[in-house]
Amino acid sequence: MSVRTEPTTGLQFVELSHPWEHNQPVLPGFDELILYRSVNHAKHGVMSQKFKTTFHTSTHVNAPIHLIQGGKGVGELDLDRFWGTGIVLSIPKSKWELISVEDLESSAKYLKQDDIVLINTGWHQRYADSQEYFGHSPGLSEEAAQWLVDKKVKMVGVDTPQVDHPLATSLGEHRNGPTMKRLAPQYEQETGRKASEDYPDWIPAHKLLLKHGIPTIENVGGDLNTVTGKRCTFHAMPWRWNEGDACVVRLMAISDPSGKYRIETGDN
Repeated sequence: MSVRTEPTTGLQFVELSHPWEHNQPVLPGFDELILYRSVNHAKHGVMSQKFKTTFHTSTHVNAPIHLIQGGKGVGELDLDRFWGTGIVLSIPKSKWELISVEDLESSAKYLKQDDIVLINTGWHQRYADSQEYFGHSPGLSEEAAQWLVDKKVKMVGVDTPQVDHPLATSLGEHRNGPTMKRLAPQYEQETGRKASEDYPDWIPAHKLLLKHGIPTIENVGGDLNTVTGKRCTFHAMPWRWNEGDACVVRLMAISDPSGKYRIETGDN
């Protein structure tokens, strides 16, 4: 478990990120992460690396500019957007299921305005370079996204590769898709319904959240089960990258079991 209690303050830190590394799972249609060790210890006595990537890999935050022309980038959003109190909701989901308003209402009894909301569907435990993780995952319905907007939440995180149902994305028959060509035919074969009819719009939930200035975190992972159903303080700072559409983050949950810690006043 990636849970640590800091001995001086007694604060408990819980890892909620997947690793960022070679051969990590990448959304179909996106470039692989390539890391270069340009300087090494054997030759230079020091190590320095460079990389080539899309920032929509591993645990990452999306800014409004990702989907909304003229929206803010990660470096232009207020710092407090990425830090604050909130809750992890337990909403277990199976293959291709939608997260509904009813799911949110039944699990979010302690939700408050300006909360950071993380949703645990159980799919962070399936994180892998697989058709199952990317193509069969659940997704947030547009109505559920509107519910979160109406509740005036600060940020929304999901333990799935995308906010929306995979068939409402370019993995299905949208935009430059399908990047998973077997997905829509498989859906029709198993359900007897057409994906284009069940999911006629492209990423409606994600667009709705970002349109209202609510950043989103995808691929939430780590020890999410440890803090599910609990209120914690969350931290997920991206780079100060103006017009940045997304950025890998180290997402963590922080709690104070003793109730004795305080943030400094800023005085001498």
